[in-house]
Amino acid sequence: MRNVVLFIAMSLDGYIASPDGGIDWLGGESAEASDFGSYERFIAGVSDIVMGYNTYRQLTTELMPGAWPYDKQKSYVLTHREVETEAGMELTQEPIEALLARLKAQPGGEIWICGGANVVNQALRAGLIDRFHINVMPTIRGAGIRLFDALEQPIPLRLLSTEHYNGIVDLVYAPR
Repeated sequence: MRNVVLFIAMSLDGYIASPDGGIDWLGGESAEASDFGSYERFIAGVSDIVMGYNTYRQLTTELMPGAWPYDKQKSYVLTHREVETEAGMELTQEPIEALLARLKAQPGGEIWICGGANVVNQALRAGLIDRFHINVMPTIRGAGIRLFDALEQPIPLRLLSTEHYNGIVDLVYAPR
């Protein structure tokens, strides 16, 4: 069966964006570094991407306007809004539990929970994340959009691997 993977960057203190949603602070110690870490290996194994509207909007208006970066994968945007979509993209109002069950039942590679925090926390509360791949940036934000909401119960994890490059630490965990 396919894995649902949260692959996301956060500050050392657990934020994925500034208070206004900005991510210009994401990056390693050196802008000139040529080692981009695990992303290229990760995305090569992904066939489906799940994201919320805010992540979709940020990708299409700020980060990569006019050039959808995930044309090799099928993308699903969880939203109640009507928006113009790219080829290979589906808008859905499906509950995340139903969407991920449908995707896991199909053949393919990994299913990437791309963001944002609302989608991540829906999947987390439902126990649907098979692997957590967290890129810890060498920054303490102090405020912003927190990756994880408060939980009723802790989720014990098992460390699968670590890697570091350009001041960034990749942590890969699975639920125990």
